[in-house]
Amino acid sequence: MNMILYRRRGMRYSTACLLGLVFFVLFVGVSGATEVGSVVDAATAATLSAPSPADADALASEDERWLAGKEGDFGRPVTVPGEGDGIADPLEPLNRVFFQFNDKLYFWLLKPVTTVYSHALPDDVRLCIRNFFDNLSAPVRIVNTLLQGKVRGSGIELARFVINSTVGCAGFGDPAGVEFGLQPVDEDLGQTLGVYGIGNGIYLYWPIVGASSLRDTVGLVGDSFLEPMSYMMSQNTGDSLVVYGGRRVNALSFRLGDYEVFKETAMDPYSAMRDIYYQYRQGRIRDLAGTAPDNGEMALDDDGDSARRQMAASPAAPVR
Repeated sequence: MNMILYRRRGMRYSTACLLGLVFFVLFVGVSGATEVGSVVDAATAATLSAPSPADADALASEDERWLAGKEGDFGRPVTVPGEGDGIADPLEPLNRVFFQFNDKLYFWLLKPVTTVYSHALPDDVRLCIRNFFDNLSAPVRIVNTLLQGKVRGSGIELARFVINSTVGCAGFGDPAGVEFGLQPVDEDLGQTLGVYGIGNGIYLYWPIVGASSLRDTVGLVGDSFLEPMSYMMSQNTGDSLVVYGGRRVNALSFRLGDYEVFKETAMDPYSAMRDIYYQYRQGRIRDLAGTAPDNGEMALDDDGDSARRQMAASPAAPVR
């Protein structure tokens, strides 16, 4: 009976994955018709992407609770001198220019493109496409969990990669999470550097990447060497922009309208984004560093918890 059940589930995954592959190839072909559309997709969607609530909840996994109870360097809270009141922003005038640039790209080009895209493809197909790209980024999470001393978390990510790459039809499905309960552990080099006590540096708002810091920018560059897509697309810049743009448009299609809500509720969207980004990243690092109360639950102060919810809701806040 179990074999029959798994075969049926396998057929279901296969059908959804094939549909996802076909629709995405069609979308990439259409996007490649205009170079400007590719650049816009790549530029603004990265700025407006944000971690989903499921990804945020994964931070409180059993692996982090286990890490919080261990002794040694990785079990200590991280304190960064001079960063208790926020992140330094000496480049605010320039950062605000880039913020406005990305804002215009979103409303003038990215939002219309994403709206058409989301109406053209059903949710299940877009979910398969998102799963595919998340699976490709598994090496980033595997390596950074190891660098943080989280052997169990690295094992979970490795198992997810193997299962989803095989049973999940090259990553278009997520049987590791749905059938086996293996939830992703979202890690990056910026978090790893923070766990080792390296401070944010200064706040940076890039015209393509969006909100970041000096530390997280270095981490983003480092993580790019672990991204298989970086090597697959290195020979053709045009194709790279199309695929990158398609990935970001697909991610944004799940959160259309959230950025407008964010702007309406913020007195100064730029300052709000900077503060939310800082609180969110600090909260992530404190979780990973093992700042946990005695009852074993993950600790996160009120500001950090609020920032997590706002970052998950706002497409203007990037993951990095």
